[in-house]
Amino acid sequence: MLAPLSTPASARTDEPQAGSDQTDNENARARIQDEGAAALERMKRAAGKVKATSVPSPALPARPDAAAQRRAFEGLKARRNDPDMEKRAQADITAARERLAAERDAASRRIAQALGLEQPEQAALAGVVSSDVGKRWVPVLFVSSSMPIETLRTYAGQLEHAGGVMAFRGMPGGMRQVAPMAKLSAAILRRDPGCEGPACAMRDVQVIVDPLVFRQHGVARVPALAMIPGDPTLPYCERDEASPRAAHLVQGDAALSGLLEEYGRLGGEEEVRDALAHLARR
Repeated sequence: MLAPLSTPASARTDEPQAGSDQTDNENARARIQDEGAAALERMKRAAGKVKATSVPSPALPARPDAAAQRRAFEGLKARRNDPDMEKRAQADITAARERLAAERDAASRRIAQALGLEQPEQAALAGVVSSDVGKRWVPVLFVSSSMPIETLRTYAGQLEHAGGVMAFRGMPGGMRQVAPMAKLSAAILRRDPGCEGPACAMRDVQVIVDPLVFRQHGVARVPALAMIPGDPTLPYCERDEASPRAAHLVQGDAALSGLLEEYGRLGGEEEVRDALAHLARR
């Protein structure tokens, strides 16, 4: 007679273990759901608090007290100036002007060396003009780089005899480019237009670039002539809008002598007397 089949030990132990794993998975899933629901609830409560919180509107600062403002201004007016501070400020201004003049001279020397210009033209670029103590008014001829070079050369010869100055509003190519203006000055001032190099003789005429003097005299077209008292070649830092200016302005395409005579007819006989005398003796 056959004995009943017995279940192996491994089989008996496997069945309870499978049931335990399933129970653990269900418990873990339930815990995750509970934690997710709790986190969602916390987020809802936080969002509700943010909505319930009112953000205050920006408030403009209060207007200053008029009396306090008045006292402050009165205190500033009553403040005494320090004489020592004023002396130091004046000394600084003087030193700055001297440094500017030195830098100007150095720049003109470098330009002259680069272009091979001789000393008279270098002096013209530096803004140096021979002083004439007996002269009270300086003929200033307003011109432009757009004028024919031959016309500018003719005016330069006439200004040399009259002791005048040739003024440009700006420099060809802009104020940052000095070389084109230096070349134009050299072409105007050379006595022999065909000469090249440092050995060329130059006319003793001052050439300036000064938009301020154009604005002061309201120059709308060139050529134009003005008889300016004093020295019209001073640098910007030594002049302002109140600097001396001419009493009349003559505009027209004419010889320098004709412009001077017209200036005299406008009431400037005394201003043009010396310039016309110099032109007559040439």
